[in-house]
Amino acid sequence: MPISSSALAQLPIRHLTADDLPACADLAENRGWHREEHKWGLLLTAGTGYGIDDPSGAGLIACSVVTPYGPELAAIGMVLVAERYARRGVGRRLMEHVVADAGETPLTLHATANGQPLYEQLGFTQTSRAEMVLGQFTFTTPAPAVPVRPATAEDLQAILRLDHEVFGLDRTHIITRLPAFADLLRVAEEDGEITGFAAAWPNMDTHVVGPLIARDTATAQALIASLAAATDRPLRTDIDVRHTALLSWFKENGVHPITSNAVMVRSLPDLPGDWRRRFAPLTVAAG
Repeated sequence: MPISSSALAQLPIRHLTADDLPACADLAENRGWHREEHKWGLLLTAGTGYGIDDPSGAGLIACSVVTPYGPELAAIGMVLVAERYARRGVGRRLMEHVVADAGETPLTLHATANGQPLYEQLGFTQTSRAEMVLGQFTFTTPAPAVPVRPATAEDLQAILRLDHEVFGLDRTHIITRLPAFADLLRVAEEDGEITGFAAAWPNMDTHVVGPLIARDTATAQALIASLAAATDRPLRTDIDVRHTALLSWFKENGVHPITSNAVMVRSLPDLPGDWRRRFAPLTVAAG
């Protein structure tokens, strides 16, 4: 027998742990998403997961993950509601709980067209858009001759300093996980100074490029080309639409747009940091 709306409203919301990874992947698969277990593993250990259990024992009926960046920002991602409970207020209840739990901490998220109206009702406003691109990189249009090399352990402190400067907040707890999380990590260097870095991490049959931090478009292109040369997989990434030159170059090299999301914030006029040097997130779920 289906659960009544009044009973749904009383179901407890709990924190998720790494042990909930299979249930999160099952829920994603239920909604037509890829299982993305590698990404779930990072998000559930670097952030705080929220979930509502099906009282029948049939896994999760809703979940979300919040990635914190101190008191100045947290990112909401992976908001999912099981198909059998869709359009019954479960997603709204979960989001209201997550927003309330954040207190005075400003929030950001990437919203689909379907989710954006709910987020607007919860006080989020759009600041930009991100375009997801996907394809087998063809090297049709070469990258500029910017020196790029594999990152080493000795580069970590310089990468952290550059990331803090560009992202605008300390995300040491994310960046220090990159060497283990990503298959490839590259840095751009000029006169002994690291001017950009990029990672490529495995997601199903693709390599996702992110984060991508670079001094300028030419540096971003060189980092991407270096990653593409090291993998046979298609590339996927999410580029701020204001980076028009980079998006055009991607298309020239066989990597084309497949969807876009609204970048939204709550209790902030805009995201911190320098968007001109912030080309792609680690993942849209982590802001």
